[in-house]
Amino acid sequence: MNVTGAIALYFIVWWMTLFTVLPIGVRSQEEAGEVVPGSEIGAPTRARMGFKVLLTTLISIPVFLAIWFGGSLIEW
Repeated sequence: MNVTGAIALYFIVWWMTLFTVLPIGVRSQEEAGEVVPGSEIGAPTRARMGFKVLLTTLISIPVFLAIWFGGSLIEW
């Protein structure tokens, strides 16, 4: 696999992992009892996107490496 293919594969793995990590620890404003006037009651109280981006990166690196080296073994 060339560098461009590896970057594309990592981006796809990272993006798919992000969508699995996003719901972790989400509490809506309604659940927390802190509804901000003019906002949707289902909006999260704290998105914690920095934590979720870090968690996504930490999960996607071993997944990417497993796919990359697993594919290398098949080609070999």
